[in-house]
Amino acid sequence: MRDRLDHAWRVAGTGLSFLAFGVGGLLLGVCVLPPMLWLVRDPERRRRWSRRIVQRSFAAHVEFMRRMGVMTYEIRGRERLARDGLLVLANHPTLIDVVLLVSLLPNADCVVKSAVARNPFMRGPVRAAGYVANDDGAGLVEDCIAAVRAGGALVIFPEGTRTTPGQPLKLQRGAANIAVRGALDITPVRISCSPLTLGKGEKWYRVPPVRFHMVIDVQEDLPIAPFLNGVAGADPSAGGEALAARRLTEHLANYFAGDPSRAGT
Repeated sequence: MRDRLDHAWRVAGTGLSFLAFGVGGLLLGVCVLPPMLWLVRDPERRRRWSRRIVQRSFAAHVEFMRRMGVMTYEIRGRERLARDGLLVLANHPTLIDVVLLVSLLPNADCVVKSAVARNPFMRGPVRAAGYVANDDGAGLVEDCIAAVRAGGALVIFPEGTRTTPGQPLKLQRGAANIAVRGALDITPVRISCSPLTLGKGEKWYRVPPVRFHMVIDVQEDLPIAPFLNGVAGADPSAGGEALAARRLTEHLANYFAGDPSRAGT
């Protein structure tokens, strides 16, 4: 009986968490962030303040989920995120990865799907924080490079969507193109969830038998220079950047899959 009550409570807590997130995003977009347009005239300062508000709101939401008994979490290497101008790449096992990661970054920039940018619950925060929409086409890579060089901590999930359980990681090459073309070192973050929940294709109410535990493990920077060896100064028509991006994508796939023997350059 106790186990059933605990399970029912966590189902209710998960539902309340989704409701709170939606309502919170709507309130931010309608009541909190719009006054910034009048109170803070400098666009860069306004973006930073907006991002700090989003970060603290996400941190409060994570704490809400913990206090509701839905989840526990652990942060490793957090000090590595206390810098400006980061290209943060992470694997993507669950729906709340971005919430946890952004909650640790006061100046987070994100590449968001155009559908998210249009979502009424997220539209306000996305616009106020100046997040990069992924429907920019040819200009997307340059926008991302500029965001990092401007001091933002750009968060990208190279898979482009949540990991399919039981399947090999399939990374898109966009994140590697940004690192290669911008000559940007990478701050990799390994995210794990045990037991796995809120994965791809999984209904929110399919909660695990116990509270799930998230680990955000911020690793040491991955230098880009080894992947650019023999590429710098090469004729782009010869495919130098494309080769470097392909090598980096393969490395990252093995890295996030936890196979160090194959994650070589």
